[in-house]
Amino acid sequence: MIAQEQIAAIVDHPVHDAQGKKIGDAKHVFVDDVTGRPEWVTVKTGLFGTSESFVPIKDASLVDDHLEVPYPKDRIKDAPHVDVDGGGHLSTREERRLYEHYGIAWDEAWQRANQPGEGGWAHGTAAADGDGEGRRGQGLSDTTSGIGGAGAQPGTGMADEGVGMSRGGLGESRTGDDAMTRSEEQMHVGTEQVETGRVRLRKYVVTEDVQQTVPVTHEEVRVEREPITEANRDQALSGPEISEAEREVTLHEERPVVETRAVPVERVSLRTDEVTEEETVTGRIRKERIDVETEAVEGDGGLAEGRGGAEEGRT
Repeated sequence: MIAQEQIAAIVDHPVHDAQGKKIGDAKHVFVDDVTGRPEWVTVKTGLFGTSESFVPIKDASLVDDHLEVPYPKDRIKDAPHVDVDGGGHLSTREERRLYEHYGIAWDEAWQRANQPGEGGWAHGTAAADGDGEGRRGQGLSDTTSGIGGAGAQPGTGMADEGVGMSRGGLGESRTGDDAMTRSEEQMHVGTEQVETGRVRLRKYVVTEDVQQTVPVTHEEVRVEREPITEANRDQALSGPEISEAEREVTLHEERPVVETRAVPVERVSLRTDEVTEEETVTGRIRKERIDVETEAVEGDGGLAEGRGGAEEGRT
């Protein structure tokens, strides 16, 4: 069972279900006005915490830095909607709907509340004197303050809802203190890492035409004629005077030859860089305001407002 002094360790901390999966964050704790014991915890669920569900806290337990409740996540998310901002109270009808949703018998819960010893909260002036059907009110509290609910009225057997609301630290009712505690919600913005896409390297082969100019050479025949001189006369008269003959010359030329070779040219890899940007987040928080009300004072000279009015009445 969660004790009153553990409320501060619950609010704004994670809440896990019976399978150890995170449901959301605890935002408010509803306590019993008479005993001050925590009865319900509200959990922010859904995308960006847009929904708030009520969960019984009686069988919950604190484990490390989170609260574990013995209910599956789906049942908690499907709990009946209750307006948390509606005065900080759970009405009899709302509490009965929540009990039925979580499979808790209303009459059995009332009998346990009236059992002897410390286990029964409905003892003394807090219990209904009528037919035993009176129920306790519930109060809302966060990390700094709470709003108590109304207790059962003796002799009527019904809870007086919305009456006797008090404010105190962590759900406690005020006891003779003239001061009020003003609280407000604070917005805490965090970040979460999500997958936005994937990039991969893929290597494939393409064929393209390449042109390159290369110089080539070839041989051509040129006929040279020279007159008979004293220098070449002996060579020219070495053969028969009149005869047939032929001479042959082999011609050559160069032709381009294409050969391909695979050579490494570069290395390509993927690397991620973190880029920090600023984004503006808009949220909505609640604040308590304390106004000073001055009541009219009836003096000797009739009804007067404030100190100045009283003096005018006396004169």
